[in-house]
Amino acid sequence: MSQLSQNMLVAVPLAPLAGAIIAGLFGRYVGRRGAHFFTILGVLISFILSAMVLKAVAADGARFNATVYEWMVLGDLKMEVGFLIDGLSAMMMCVVTFVSLMVHIYTIGYMEEDPGYQRFFAYISLFTFAMLMLVMSNNFLQLFFGWEAVGLVSYLLIGFWYKKPTAIFANLKAFLVNRVGDFGFILGIGLIAAFAGTLNYTEAFGKAGELARLSFPGTEWMLITVICICLFIGAMGKSAQFPLHVWLPDSMEGPTPISALIHAATMVTAGIFMVARMSPLFELSDTALNFVLVIGAITALFMGLLGIIQNDIKRVVAYSTLSQLGYMTVALGVSAYSVAVFHLMTHAFFKALLFLAAGSVIIGMHHDQDIRNMGGLRKYMPITWITSLLGSLALIGTPLFSGFYSKDSIILAVQASTLPGAGFASFAVVAGVFITAFYSFRMYFLVFHGPERFHDKPHPSADDHGHHDDAHGHHEPHESPWVVTAPLLLLAVPSVVIGFMTIGPMLFGDFLKDAIFVDTQAHPAMKVLAEEFHGAAAMALHGLQTLPFWLALAGVVTAYVFYLVKPEIPAALRARLGWLVRIMENKYYMDWINEKVVAAGARLLGRGLWKGGDVGLIDGLFVNGSAKLVGWTASVVRLVQSGYIYHYALVMIVGVIALITWQLWPHLQSFLVR
Repeated sequence: MSQLSQNMLVAVPLAPLAGAIIAGLFGRYVGRRGAHFFTILGVLISFILSAMVLKAVAADGARFNATVYEWMVLGDLKMEVGFLIDGLSAMMMCVVTFVSLMVHIYTIGYMEEDPGYQRFFAYISLFTFAMLMLVMSNNFLQLFFGWEAVGLVSYLLIGFWYKKPTAIFANLKAFLVNRVGDFGFILGIGLIAAFAGTLNYTEAFGKAGELARLSFPGTEWMLITVICICLFIGAMGKSAQFPLHVWLPDSMEGPTPISALIHAATMVTAGIFMVARMSPLFELSDTALNFVLVIGAITALFMGLLGIIQNDIKRVVAYSTLSQLGYMTVALGVSAYSVAVFHLMTHAFFKALLFLAAGSVIIGMHHDQDIRNMGGLRKYMPITWITSLLGSLALIGTPLFSGFYSKDSIILAVQASTLPGAGFASFAVVAGVFITAFYSFRMYFLVFHGPERFHDKPHPSADDHGHHDDAHGHHEPHESPWVVTAPLLLLAVPSVVIGFMTIGPMLFGDFLKDAIFVDTQAHPAMKVLAEEFHGAAAMALHGLQTLPFWLALAGVVTAYVFYLVKPEIPAALRARLGWLVRIMENKYYMDWINEKVVAAGARLLGRGLWKGGDVGLIDGLFVNGSAKLVGWTASVVRLVQSGYIYHYALVMIVGVIALITWQLWPHLQSFLVR
């Protein structure tokens, strides 16, 4: 087994960091061209090195697990910076750097006229550094650093247009919701540090059996269950699982390139990656796995439904991301960790493609994002059209496309699971196939086919920067420049072929064997999948006969009829089912519950603690109360301080008499009794 060079691995995250520093701190000196040159160069170097690492891992069996820098030692607890390179981390490194490279190139065209050009490149390059530190880490401390760093940079990116009120609200919302998840995450890490006595992955996994025999102090709960659920709460925030999903649709307020970078391939998949990495812990708790399964199923089904009624092109893709993250989480819940990671990889390519294609449409439509104002763009934007079609076909799971292999594997894995929540999850992922096909091709048909509605614009809308676009109303749509279309073409290739090429080694080969642990006796899903797999081509042919394929086809046909043949049908349904539409338009009232119940309750609690605890108890009783007691005592004592000697003499005589009486009282009692 060959070894990887430590210096080469250190260069992978540091190259984007160097680009971020140059663009961020010296942007005014290097200018726009210098900013994009150095950041793209840094990410390109990182991608080339990551590809070399992936080749060494896949072809030669190379591995690396060592400390690079020891930061602090507290007793037996070591806090280190180190790398763990195996099939899982090598694949993630390549996905992150490739998608980031495409986004960097695309940004040259998309942000061409933006005054914050250098700042934007600095942010996305810094984000790439943080994500690489997360996926390459070999310990919980570095994992948490990367976890928080991607959260911080995403806050900066979502609120990039800081003069736009909706963007400021969205980035604050993302930051606060992620803090809720991160609170659970750090509790999980703290429990591992406390009971395993280490922050190193390998050492912690080695003690997993001991942790499984312990109970959480003061309760009958299994400690391993509490640890896994706490860790997964962190994943719920980062990977936008119900009910901590509310930040992701609003994050579309940021520029489109970051939608592709953060919400397709990197930040939102960090939670999926983390749970897969923690498979030796999760395998020991069926309760935690069932919790993961049910949460994923709820997200996959109910977030997909919301995609049906969205009219903003980016929000349709955002709800699609939520739904697909639910699919990945369902796979994690049935112990099909490698299938979840496989879908993470395929989804990264076709979802980044769809986001960047949406951005290309926004450029061509002069920053109008309402799909009801589009139509017939196929002849104006041929490259965007064909790449969007390929991305949509991959998303709905068309046989031979990348999304088919990963999505169908998830459905089969759920059906093979024996967990209590598997029945509901199976219904959710199968029903989600029709829903995904319907909303994906609703968007596709409204944007690229049908009558041209962009001349009269039936639905006036604000553009991507928050300004009204009336001035652009009479311009013809146009194809985007090559810096926008080239990344679309480059992302379209893996969106079509990557699933066919990699399903064998990733799911049934040795690529992930030492990165992921599965107890096949207790959780047989992967064993059943392996028995039924007879090659990628055979799987695609068999897929043409299965229920998911016909449901996807039904979704496409229904969207075609509803939006191209009989557009009066959705209008009639909307009028007939007004109550349901209102629920969906209000996103199941989750925002209302958060603002009116959770936030209001927190404010009420805070006010109660302030008024009752701080003002009433601490200030009123302890601080002011003690001062008043001293003052009252002094006022009473002051009454006997007259300044006359005869008063003091009288008090002394009375005192002496009282003292003598107290001393002689027992003798007086006996005398009186006689």
